[in-house]
Amino acid sequence: MDVLVLSGVLALVVGGCVCVVWAARGGPRWVRAVAAVTLAVGELVRKSGRSSGSRSSSSDN
Repeated sequence: MDVLVLSGVLALVVGGCVCVVWAARGGPRWVRAVAAVTLAVGELVRKSGRSSGSRSSSSDN
């Protein structure tokens, strides 16, 4: 069951990355929407990783 869930998450991530590249090359409107959501979720994940304090380096300042 865990492998199935992780495979689904991986498929969503890869699909989002494909949409980001396709949107950068001028894809249809739905691709640009999926790319915007993918980039927004990536920003949220990155910010949540910084706020936890688990990774501290001088480059984050």
